[in-house]
Amino acid sequence: MSEPRSRALPRNNTFSQATEAVLREMVLDGTIAPGERLNEVLIAAQLGISRGPLREAIQRLSSEGLLTVISHRGAFVRTFSRQDIVELYELRSALELHAVRLACQRAGDEDLDDLDAMLSDTESRIRESSGHAYPQELDFHLRLVLLAGNQALMRAAQDVQRQLALARSMSAKRPMRARAAVVEHADLVTVLRSRDAGQATRMMERHLDRSMHSALSVLGLPRNGDDEEDGSEPGPD
Repeated sequence: MSEPRSRALPRNNTFSQATEAVLREMVLDGTIAPGERLNEVLIAAQLGISRGPLREAIQRLSSEGLLTVISHRGAFVRTFSRQDIVELYELRSALELHAVRLACQRAGDEDLDDLDAMLSDTESRIRESSGHAYPQELDFHLRLVLLAGNQALMRAAQDVQRQLALARSMSAKRPMRARAAVVEHADLVTVLRSRDAGQATRMMERHLDRSMHSALSVLGLPRNGDDEEDGSEPGPD
């Protein structure tokens, strides 16, 4: 585990939720590295809590796919194989293609205007940033799932996104697919305005396929001869 820093539990959640949120942050920001065993004594002391709520949080993060609990050995931050990434993208595709269909039916014109405004902000942020990375906090895909108006779908999509974010942390590479992703996102919004669910789902399917192959390439997990280093960022597109 990297050098611990002081962390305050969020006040707007229950104690259990706050513990879970902070532990999730420690996993996703790399404070506890992929493959590393969680030191429950150290983490509990760092957070100023007992090990009871910490173990509850560990079980929750295990159910989200962020941790692997091994009997008599403890909890470890999950690592990912090529097959893991492919399966996550297959699940992501199933969820987001259905979200596109629902958004075509349920999203209002003002909702799509907001998506366009977010993409304009994203493009400006990419242009102004030194690394040209896609801003993590401006997640087009989760905003689109939100427009589907299905909370169960949103929870499932968030779980998949968190696992993919953890997988991305396995690579120090941050190449550039961000600009291409913004263009693809904007094209998708244009089709959503026409309410053409068939074309919109086909566009999203192609977009996610490109994202998967990019992620596999950057993470060094391509099948021989399948994916070449293409200078593409593995997410969050």
